[in-house]
Amino acid sequence: MRDSGPNRNNLPIEGRGHAPATSIDAREQDPPYQPADPLRPPEGAPNVVLVLLDDMGFGAPSAFGGPCEMPTADRLARDGLRYTRFHVTAVCSPTRQSLLTGRNHHSVGMGVTTEMSSAAPGYSGIRPRSAATVAETLRANGYNTGAFGKWHQTPARDVSPAGPFDRWPTGEGFEKFYGFLCAEMNHWYPALFDGTVPTEPSTTPEEGYHLSEDLIDRAVEWVGQQHSLKPDVPFFAYLPFGATHAPYHVPKEYREKYRGKFDHGWDRQREITLERQKELGVVPQDAELAPWAEGVAHWDELSEEEQRSAASLMELYAGFAEHTDAQVGRLVAALEESGQLEDTLFIYILGDNGASAEGGLGGTLNEHRYASGIPDSPEFINAHDDALGDETTHAHYPVGWALAMNTPYQWTKQVASHFGGTRDGMITHWPNGISERGGLRHQFHHVIDVLPTILEAAGVPEPDSVDGIAQQPVEGTSMLYSFNEADAADRRRLQYFEMVGNRGIYHDGWMAVTRHGTPWEMVQTGRRYFDDDVWELYDTNVDWTQARDISAEHPGRLHQLQQLFLSEAAKYNVLPLDDRMTERENPREAGRLDLFGDRSTVTFDGPGLRLTEETAPNVKNRSHTVTAWVEVPEGGADGVLVAQGGRFGGWSLYVHEGCARYAYNYFGLQVHTVADDEPLSPGEHEVRVDFSYDGGGVGKGGHASLLVDGTRVAEGRVDGTIPYYFAFDETFDLGVDRLSPVTDDYPTADNAFTGRLRRVRVDLGDDLCSDSDSEAEREQFRAAHE
Repeated sequence: MRDSGPNRNNLPIEGRGHAPATSIDAREQDPPYQPADPLRPPEGAPNVVLVLLDDMGFGAPSAFGGPCEMPTADRLARDGLRYTRFHVTAVCSPTRQSLLTGRNHHSVGMGVTTEMSSAAPGYSGIRPRSAATVAETLRANGYNTGAFGKWHQTPARDVSPAGPFDRWPTGEGFEKFYGFLCAEMNHWYPALFDGTVPTEPSTTPEEGYHLSEDLIDRAVEWVGQQHSLKPDVPFFAYLPFGATHAPYHVPKEYREKYRGKFDHGWDRQREITLERQKELGVVPQDAELAPWAEGVAHWDELSEEEQRSAASLMELYAGFAEHTDAQVGRLVAALEESGQLEDTLFIYILGDNGASAEGGLGGTLNEHRYASGIPDSPEFINAHDDALGDETTHAHYPVGWALAMNTPYQWTKQVASHFGGTRDGMITHWPNGISERGGLRHQFHHVIDVLPTILEAAGVPEPDSVDGIAQQPVEGTSMLYSFNEADAADRRRLQYFEMVGNRGIYHDGWMAVTRHGTPWEMVQTGRRYFDDDVWELYDTNVDWTQARDISAEHPGRLHQLQQLFLSEAAKYNVLPLDDRMTERENPREAGRLDLFGDRSTVTFDGPGLRLTEETAPNVKNRSHTVTAWVEVPEGGADGVLVAQGGRFGGWSLYVHEGCARYAYNYFGLQVHTVADDEPLSPGEHEVRVDFSYDGGGVGKGGHASLLVDGTRVAEGRVDGTIPYYFAFDETFDLGVDRLSPVTDDYPTADNAFTGRLRRVRVDLGDDLCSDSDSEAEREQFRAAHE
């Protein structure tokens, strides 16, 4: 199967030399020059498809005993292998960086998400060039490479038209990319990139658009093109879905299919799931349900309103999961129809972390609202039952369902200490490479093991150097040894885990862990000290689910493992530990560079620019001024001048029915509007809003003054502002409000300014104005920009 061709250890592979010219006339060249053979992967190298789902726990998919029907996963598992002890990092960006590099997440700078990165080496959010991705390696060995979906690995400050683009997907080994670069995305109105070019869908939800369907459309088209044009060249297709991360957006019929299916509640669901898991053999017959998380109500402790709201949100999630799997099925069908499925190594990872508890104890219709400390009541959720899953909701289920979706393990996403945060189902399917059908594999493995598995299957070595950069060791271990040897001894005997201070160390079945934080407490109210954390000890050789803490019985073993964790932490850049969550989304708080740095004034020319929140001027928690210079044609003009965020939180400066307006949308709960009552006359105008922040901390209110040509025409009070994040899946836009609208004064689409927008300037005051700021001082700020 393996060739004796070119040296593949140093990439790119050098072309072979050529003989010297023997004649002046090409017709007399002896021997005549022949074209060089194109670079090809080793003989027998398969196609590779790598699918990654988001925020799905071990106990959610039907292939691992869960209540979410996922026929494609079931089929691939029936004809392939289920891995029952496969682990991820407990949060998305770190898992994705580890998946593509084969190194531990701190080794490649991704100790947390890109939006929470800092200056510390293990948390910089910047992949070192000494850790080439699997796509770089395969492409340099002759594969065609394409990625479709959620990336979430590019440094946040680089996601703008100014780049740099070297750590975008097309700079990290993918010839084709179509998807998004941030933490999550609105599946009805997404902000996408085609390569490095911003794009939006050409159809609407009313016309049948959905992001997951769009991604598969693009992937199927790309795979078909590769097969038509280069049938002898294998491809690598990476499909990291935005689903099943919030917001739960899904066609209504998928949600309705599950109506009433979760009325029995999360406690009973855990029991049902464990029974199914034992029937499937994905857990041992003596496996126990791990302890329930303290502080989370049992189902029979909820009111009828609470039970109804919780059940409806779970119905929505299950429909979202099944819909996503159905799209994967369309890709499988396309591969089968073209005759490629038999020789495609298909790896289906059912979650980049455990199920998410970030919707809070009661669930929410707007996860950003909850992340800022504002919960939704069950009555409020039930009042919007018919809308669940549509573009007006940004839903997330409650903690109880996250715990149930991680059955039989304890805890959730973020909690790297316990399997509920780190253990996910994984399926491999490769008929030409795996002899057993429907097999189970119980070897202990980690997401860093995927890269070496793919390379070994392709017959490609781990490179010693890439583009002249010596490569740091691949820290993963290939799983290929287990493909055709069910009882092979584990080759991964040691693995550390860490996420926002939650820690664990696994060694030969023994595991010492400490949970540092509570995942649904997104905003810290006081400092937690690492020395106060309580360590637990489990022998997973006999206690598969971490159900029985035996630390008191084996203090010596616990101490040894604690010391081993410190050794691994020092080796892989885990230290210093950092437990900040929402606070680190502020670059100054986190200690990282952002695009604008200390600039207090930013000027943009003309309309059309689209920026992410991390690359837009940060107007939160500070006084600021936004000024737009416009030309109004005869007959007047309407539309958006500049906007940030959308339906679930943001602000907009716009013209409505000819009149200048400013709107501040507070988490979708209240829209404060300041409006002129005189239309703008034809000609040139300066439209400005001065926002004077109250100060005294984050999320406080302020006073908005609207000025036209230097004259104050309206003013109003904004009672509270958004402290941390408008939305991961919305944008800062010039001349239009893309995606969802900040205000109902203009439509979702066709809201571009119909006059001419010449330029926009944003002036920023000091961060976090204090209570001592007087009205006179705030007036001085306004006057300085008049």
